[in-house]
Amino acid sequence: MIKINIFEIIHMKYFFFFIIISTANISYSELLKPQADLRPEEVISIQLAALQNNNNPYKNAGIEQTWEFAHPLNKQYTGPLSNFIKMMYSDSYSIMINHKKHNINLVEQGVNISFFLVELVDKTDNKFKFQWIVEKVLMDGELKNCWMTTSVSQPVLIAKSA
Repeated sequence: MIKINIFEIIHMKYFFFFIIISTANISYSELLKPQADLRPEEVISIQLAALQNNNNPYKNAGIEQTWEFAHPLNKQYTGPLSNFIKMMYSDSYSIMINHKKHNINLVEQGVNISFFLVELVDKTDNKFKFQWIVEKVLMDGELKNCWMTTSVSQPVLIAKSA
């Protein structure tokens, strides 16, 4: 007859729970990827919505999502994701993180480039504007013909909260 006491059962239960948790592939929700059928304003909308809820579902998920839609030429300028995260927390761009609301206004639409004026209300109710430029990727590869962000200007304060 095999004798197992209650402490051994509890120990085995926790042991198996630990094994399952440590070997499970815990993934966060998938980041949206650039697609050729996304319009320029949709790209900006995806980026701003992600930044508006930056730490959902994990820390800096919004910044990472924004990075996904940075044009390859822009990524050459900003460097790797770790540099982009630091840049987003700088005085110039941190106002985008967890902002309250935004409005995307088309200024000019071209065949391969689009210009937008983005108005944004930060978490302290200050209102800013940015010039946002989105271009089609023309290089061969999986991103060919995808609209991606090439430039976002420094913010301009247009209304200070009371």
